[in-house]
Amino acid sequence: MRTIEIFSCARARAVKSIFAALLVLAVVPVADAHHSFAMFDLSKTVTLKGTLKELQWTNPHVWIKIEVLEKGAPVDYDFECAAIAVLKRAGWTRDSVKPGDVITLVGHPYRDGRPGGSVDYLILADGRQIGSGDAIPGAIRVPGVQ
Repeated sequence: MRTIEIFSCARARAVKSIFAALLVLAVVPVADAHHSFAMFDLSKTVTLKGTLKELQWTNPHVWIKIEVLEKGAPVDYDFECAAIAVLKRAGWTRDSVKPGDVITLVGHPYRDGRPGGSVDYLILADGRQIGSGDAIPGAIRVPGVQ
């Protein structure tokens, strides 16, 4: 009877270990892809002045849609920001900007050329600056390279 109990405990531990390992292997690629900045061209910085159309104050990332006039025609740009907690530490609140506000956005464009990218910071109509919204920690920034 004692041998069966020991065998059952060892088997249960082995099953738990295998399950934990499989869970880690399933989650790591998702986490790695989520935290990649490869889609943004960090060597380029864009500055756009436009009207805020939409603010999605949600996790895992806040999103901003701004309308910019280009050659007299409106173009919508979609920009990704950091998580709410990161933005709050950088001075943002849900009410920092509202649809209809004129803002200047500084950020990094998408590599594929679509309109949008990653927010670095915003300049509000009154001249205040709020950012850094793109969640690229200062510790990984290379001097001379955005």
